[in-house]
Amino acid sequence: MSTPFPFTAVVGQDDLRLALLLNAVSPAVGGVLVRGEKGTAKSTAVRALAALMPALDVVSGCRFSCDPDSPDPACPDGPHEPGAFETRPARMVELPVGASEDRLVGALDIERALSEGVKAFEPGLLADAHRGILYVDEVNLLHDHLVDLLLDAAAMGASYVEREGVSVRHAARFLLVGTMNPEEGELRPQLLDRFGLTVEVAASREPDQRVEVVRRRLAYDDDPAGFAERWADEESAVRGRIVAARKLLPSVRLGDGALRQIAATCAAFEVDGMRADIVMARTATALAAWAGRTDVLAEDVRQAALLALPHRRRRNPFDAPGLDEDKLDDTLEEFAGPDDEDPDPDPDPDGPGGGDGGEPPQSDGDGPQGDGTADRPDSDGTAESPESPENGKGGEPQPAVRAAEPFRTKVLSVPGIGEGAAGRRSRARTEHGRTTGARRPRGTLTKLHLAATVMAAAPHQRQRGRSGRGLVVRRDDLRQATREGREGNLVLFVVDASGSMAARQRMSAVKGAVLSLLLDAYQRRDKVGLVSFRGTAADLALPPTSSVDAAAVRLESLPTGGRTPLAAGLLKAHDVLRVERLRDPARRALVVVVTDGRATGGPEPVALAGRAARLFAAEGIASVVVDCESGPVRLGLAGQLAGELGGTAVTLDELRADSIAGLVRDVQGTSRRAA
Repeated sequence: MSTPFPFTAVVGQDDLRLALLLNAVSPAVGGVLVRGEKGTAKSTAVRALAALMPALDVVSGCRFSCDPDSPDPACPDGPHEPGAFETRPARMVELPVGASEDRLVGALDIERALSEGVKAFEPGLLADAHRGILYVDEVNLLHDHLVDLLLDAAAMGASYVEREGVSVRHAARFLLVGTMNPEEGELRPQLLDRFGLTVEVAASREPDQRVEVVRRRLAYDDDPAGFAERWADEESAVRGRIVAARKLLPSVRLGDGALRQIAATCAAFEVDGMRADIVMARTATALAAWAGRTDVLAEDVRQAALLALPHRRRRNPFDAPGLDEDKLDDTLEEFAGPDDEDPDPDPDPDGPGGGDGGEPPQSDGDGPQGDGTADRPDSDGTAESPESPENGKGGEPQPAVRAAEPFRTKVLSVPGIGEGAAGRRSRARTEHGRTTGARRPRGTLTKLHLAATVMAAAPHQRQRGRSGRGLVVRRDDLRQATREGREGNLVLFVVDASGSMAARQRMSAVKGAVLSLLLDAYQRRDKVGLVSFRGTAADLALPPTSSVDAAAVRLESLPTGGRTPLAAGLLKAHDVLRVERLRDPARRALVVVVTDGRATGGPEPVALAGRAARLFAAEGIASVVVDCESGPVRLGLAGQLAGELGGTAVTLDELRADSIAGLVRDVQGTSRRAA
């Protein structure tokens, strides 16, 4: 077994280390979500935490880690006799992003269950993680069906496995720790709220600290065991402090003054529900125990807010995380009570990294961040003119225009049935969804079609010598259920940023529409890309990615002005799709062209744009044109472009969803991969 990097040897990252240690002291805090750029010791710190967790007493031979003092009465390995137990280290179980449902919750031997009536259950990762740590690296990339199972287990403290009338239940209480890079996409709100605390991590910009990081890492790589030995005393001290804090935790008093501050803070920041209040209370209590105190102080409430609230105040994926610390301080001061006085002015001076005075490190905290674009007075724009002073003959870009407020859009879907990544946009054959038929399994059986299996086995019962009531089932009889659900698509935006779109009010509405579609893509688990065209060329403003945040940032700063090279924009989009088909052939594409349909610049621009559009139609690529033409006189060019693409056109007004949920506009056209 490899030697983990010592927790106390991690340089900096005070908030990350503190959040992990608070969960070690009080698992009821609810876990930690670590957000940050790659290469910032996220995974290193999480894996190092397991070595600091106190050892567990478990029932001997129990595969579900039952506590001998209070064994689970419904444990599949029970009932347990009192007395026999063993002590082992706490486990850290890692959930791979591509794991199957059976790997997570466990699997039943379907063949034995049908033929012998035996509940032969093989525990999954949730059982292994019971009373330990469940770690999910790149948690934002976890498939939706696994997220649903995690949510159920986290809410109920138990895992339920149901297979064709056979059910197994076992306890599953664990410390959930997830790491993610926000550039690769955001987390579902339901799972986001299940993490008690969140921390933002970034690489230090201090040269001395970066030097120390490199020095320690090289020393560890050269001699892991020797490096760990040099930090053994610090590790032992922190381990002992965790044990002491756990013993002190039941004695910590959370006074009415601290409770008022917690409630007032959650109300001031308008967080949803009551989970934030509860998590803050548990975190503040753990902070006091970690500092060796029996009373919760205002400083504990403040630090708890910085750890528990940033991810709960986001209303949509484009909101910047973080808290306004001035507002936080004002709220705490306004609701300060008489029991906020420090009863122990000289707490334990030893901190988790040494010498922090027992006072938890304070977060730098990112206050509300503007979008970097100042409000500017609107000006009236006109249709594109090469000689216009706004556009200029050289196509000089105009300042970026802020997007209008996003709105709820109609659903745009790809026709046919795909087999792409799980999502919520278009119809697809998936492992989850409604059952539509049966087939022979390819590889491991995951979803049994019971009726088809019985029908396959029934004709052979006499020749197999069946004599009792049980059905004699062979592996060749098993049938896999085929299911239909929803997939995520690649939504490629092709945005006209030319002078004909450059009127400020008009471009603001266009950006608002694209932002609305981006929000819809986030909710439907799509990948997104952004191509813009203006002047004389088209640019890939954002390669296909799962991060709609990145797309929103690029959209906000998109310059406008110049001619309209529509053909260049379409050809660039076609090239992007060609490359993406090689990378991810199962993911179907939806091209959203946002334009008024004009084409200028170069010889025969309209004819060239038509030929480029017909490439999409010939290859069956689903497309929709968002018609941005305005004014009393309309040329209908966007509709003509949609016809060339083999798609459909919608106006900005038609893009808005009606009040009735679920209104769907299918993109007209065919896909060469559609069934």
